[in-house]
Amino acid sequence: MSTPPAAPAAAQKRILTVLVIAQVLSGVGTAAGITVGALLAEEMLESTGLAGVPAALFTGGAALGAVGIGRISQRWGRRPGLTLGYAVAALGSAGVVLAATVDSVVLLFASLLVYGAGTATTLLARYAGADLAPPARRGRAVSTVLFATTLGAVVGPMLVDVTGDVAHAWDIPRLVGPFLLGMVAYSAAAVVIGALLRPDPLRLARELAATDTPKTPGAPAQAAPRADARGLATGTAIMVISQLVMIAIMTMTPVHMTAHGHGTQAAGLVIALHVGSMYLPSPLTGLLVDRLGRLWVAAASGVVLLSAGVLAALAPPHSTPALAAALILLGIGWNFGLVSGTAIITDAVPLATRASTQGMVDVGIAIAGATGGMASGMVVASGGYPVLAVGGGILALAIVPVAALTARPARAT
Repeated sequence: MSTPPAAPAAAQKRILTVLVIAQVLSGVGTAAGITVGALLAEEMLESTGLAGVPAALFTGGAALGAVGIGRISQRWGRRPGLTLGYAVAALGSAGVVLAATVDSVVLLFASLLVYGAGTATTLLARYAGADLAPPARRGRAVSTVLFATTLGAVVGPMLVDVTGDVAHAWDIPRLVGPFLLGMVAYSAAAVVIGALLRPDPLRLARELAATDTPKTPGAPAQAAPRADARGLATGTAIMVISQLVMIAIMTMTPVHMTAHGHGTQAAGLVIALHVGSMYLPSPLTGLLVDRLGRLWVAAASGVVLLSAGVLAALAPPHSTPALAAALILLGIGWNFGLVSGTAIITDAVPLATRASTQGMVDVGIAIAGATGGMASGMVVASGGYPVLAVGGGILALAIVPVAALTARPARAT
C-alpha cells in the first residue's frame, strides 16, 4: 500500500516540531560546559595552560558519541540514537557536579568525556531534520533545527550566577551550577525525543525511497547508490575547519576576560551572545544555502571567521562590547560553515549509509573541536590570546580555496 502524498509533509512538520522542543532543552545543556568548563578546570587544576582540557574532553566525548549515535541510528533509526545520546549527556553532567563536589580531577575528566555525548547529539539532530526534506529545502530544514537551539543556548549562560547561587546554597562549588541545569535539560530532551519522535524520520525516508523505486519482475538488481566522494570530502573539510577555529577561540575567551578583571557574569554574557549567533542566523543561512548555493555560503564562512579572529585580537582586553562583537562574528562564521557543510554532506550520501556516514563526519568535527580546545590553552599560555585569535582566523580562510576548487568541474577521465 503506497503512502499518501501528504503523509511525508505532515510527518516532516511533526518531526521538526519535536526536534525544536528537544533542541531548546539540549541548548541549555550544551551551553553549561561552554560557559564554565574552562573556568572550572582552571580553578581545580590551578593552571591556565590546562584550561582548554575540558573543551578537548567534551569534544573528544562528542567524537565517541557521534560514532555510537551514528551506528545506532543507522540500524534502529534516529529516535533511539538521539534518546540515548541525551541520556548519556545527563549522566555526564551529574558526574561533573559530583567531581567538583569531592574535588576529584580524574572523575571530572571522565565525566566531561561522557558529557560530550550531548554536544554530538545536539549536532546530529540537524541531520534528522533533513531526512525527509527535498534537496531544494534541505538547508532550511537543517537551519530550523539549529535555530531552535538558540533559546536554550542563550538562556543557559545567562543563568550562570543564578545556578551558581543554587549550587552554593547546596554547599557545592558555584561553577557547577550550570551543570546542574544541564543535567535536568538533557534528561528532559531525552524524554521528549524518546516519547514523541514518531514516525522516525530516517526509517520513514527509507520506506518512502523503497516505495518510489518499483521493482520490475525479472529485472536485474540495481547497484546501491554510492556516496559522492568529492562532496563528502568538501562538506567534511568545511565543518572541521570551522569547528576547530570556533572552539579554540571561544574556549579561551572567558579565561582571557577573567584574567583582565571581568566577572563570570560578563563572560557569561559574551558567551551567550556568541552561542546565540551560532544558531540565531540559521533561518537566513538555510535560505542562502538553498538559493545562492552551498559553496558560496561556505566560502563566506571562511571570510567571516577571519574577521572574527582579527577583531578578537585587536579588541581591548577590558572592552566587553568589542569582545562580544568578535564572538558574535565567530558564531555567525561557524553557522555558515555548519549549515552549508551539512547540506553538502546530505546531498552526497545515499540513504543506505546516511546515518553512519554522518556520524563519522561528526567524529571528524568533534576531533577538530578537541584539538582546538586542547591547543587553545597552550597557545594562550605561550603566545597570548591575540596570537590564538589571529592564527585561528588565518586557518579559517582555508575554507575559501576548498570551496573554490570544489566548484570547478571535475576533469573527465
